[in-house]
Amino acid sequence: MRWPTYLAFIALFVSHAQGADEDAPNRKPVKVVADARLAVGSQGILPLYLSSDWALPLPAISRAVIVLHGRLRNADVYYQSATTAQFAAGDEGKATLMIVPQFLAEIDIEAHKLPADTLRWSLEGWEGGDAALAPNPVSSFEALDAILAKLSDRRIFPNLKQVVVAGHSGGGQVAQRYAIAGRGEATLSRQHIEIRYVVSNPSSYAYFSAERPERAIAASCSGYNNWKYGMDERPPYLADATPAALEARYVEREVIYLLGTLDTNPEHPALDKSCMAKAQGPYRYARGHAYAEAMAKRDKGAPNHKLWDVAGVGHDGDKMLTSKCGLAALFDLPGCTADR
Repeated sequence: MRWPTYLAFIALFVSHAQGADEDAPNRKPVKVVADARLAVGSQGILPLYLSSDWALPLPAISRAVIVLHGRLRNADVYYQSATTAQFAAGDEGKATLMIVPQFLAEIDIEAHKLPADTLRWSLEGWEGGDAALAPNPVSSFEALDAILAKLSDRRIFPNLKQVVVAGHSGGGQVAQRYAIAGRGEATLSRQHIEIRYVVSNPSSYAYFSAERPERAIAASCSGYNNWKYGMDERPPYLADATPAALEARYVEREVIYLLGTLDTNPEHPALDKSCMAKAQGPYRYARGHAYAEAMAKRDKGAPNHKLWDVAGVGHDGDKMLTSKCGLAALFDLPGCTADR
């Protein structure tokens, strides 16, 4: 998409990945499938949106922002929010490639008659790095690795300096777990490309210890410490690393938690209400603060993490990404005063 066409997205400040993103059921096929494709090795094909064609060199691009959709797999809605944020970022946005991958389910493949080599996961398994159901058991995290590998190609991106992996709601869950588990950062590091993770309003977090804010709930909850909530029974992508090694990696990575101060509804239709999630707190805002506090209190040194409150915003992906703190997290723009 060419830069002048971004003017058409100004109206999207009021049309966003908000409650519609999370209120509707996720058992329906997606309305739209992303129009670009990326081969994940020889394992399958991942649909995604791109703001510029990366088949040719992009010397003007110095930053790439990967925006992860929510549980509805509605990458088209998140791409609209991503390009809205990109336009709001001005010159920084012009030097940015926006990428929105799409983690499809079997019902999407059938409804849209997609090729057999299109990757598809269970309805929510992709949020925690589970293996695809077909055509091969590739982790959703391996798909993100493939995106980072593409971005590390200096023939295409000779001037890329930073990659941001950001997600809201279900996508925030992916971003937080990938910040723990992801292997793709090493590929970028070899090219001296920095990476940041932005975790916005997820329903839950992966803890490294067995302690939880709501101890009574945890005590009566079988499997409360299983992945994706804790370190037990991790999927194959994480199986070869110890919890201590994963924690050591995570605390070194740059992570920003973006929390809407109004995301406080314990009965939100898409809030994870399992006992595993409830052991982390009553609602998203409380769960995010509790997790950040738990990480800050660890006795192994302060993590390279920040928590920014986004005042007056609830469970609204567009408003989170286009807030001053959202733009600061994605594009390093000034104006966010919520650093804690």
